[in-house]
Amino acid sequence: MIYITGDCHGDYRRFNTENFPEQLNMSRTDYVVICGDFGYWDRSAEQKWWRKWLSQKPFTILWVDGNHENYDMLSELPIEEWHGGNVQYVAPNIIHLMRGQVYDLEGLRIFSFGGARSHDIQDGILDPDAPDYRHKYKALSKSGAMFRVRHLSWWDQEMPDDAEFEEGRKNLAAVDWNVDFIITHCTASSTQALFCAGLFQPDNLTAYLEEIRQTCTYKKWFFGHYHDNRNVTDKDLMLYEQIIRIH
Repeated sequence: MIYITGDCHGDYRRFNTENFPEQLNMSRTDYVVICGDFGYWDRSAEQKWWRKWLSQKPFTILWVDGNHENYDMLSELPIEEWHGGNVQYVAPNIIHLMRGQVYDLEGLRIFSFGGARSHDIQDGILDPDAPDYRHKYKALSKSGAMFRVRHLSWWDQEMPDDAEFEEGRKNLAAVDWNVDFIITHCTASSTQALFCAGLFQPDNLTAYLEEIRQTCTYKKWFFGHYHDNRNVTDKDLMLYEQIIRIH
């Protein structure tokens, strides 16, 4: 069985048995996929408790990264091969699906590509090493500004680099640009335009995903990021808190 859901932001209560009773019939060879913003943030006691709680679940969690992950922590995890693609293990049953990979899972071919541009940074990104950091932080906090702090609440790696784009192209070419499912955090420019009414602007990642959309044959594309549950088209599904079975 494969289920899929949207952003968690470190809050995993949707996976308790009351909200997700299907897990009573699941094992580690069954999967729940999270479409980015899993919530791999820090080493706080609270986050360690939640990761231990998840590690005791009967199913295996697969997740693509979003724009709210701690990429410094992620870079510390070794890269391993799993079902034909590169992954990083947070725990034996919590697995990060890396960008541009193609996995063979339960007879399905799945392409993953995480990342997205943050839209809550209109008032800037602060550098904690800057001499005026404390002054700016207090002023922005007091005014209710939308800002982030580099390496504390925001990372440059939220957006992919050219090597990651090429990795995706190479792996899709190896399967003749034909997959069953595409799993991302944000989505292709044209798909985004169907629902955002100009709120989200295209960027080099959505343009890359548009290239994928126009070149690749796929059955379903699942994505998070936009905090809603919606069938944008018959093939493109936006997920947030809803958990649906896809196989």
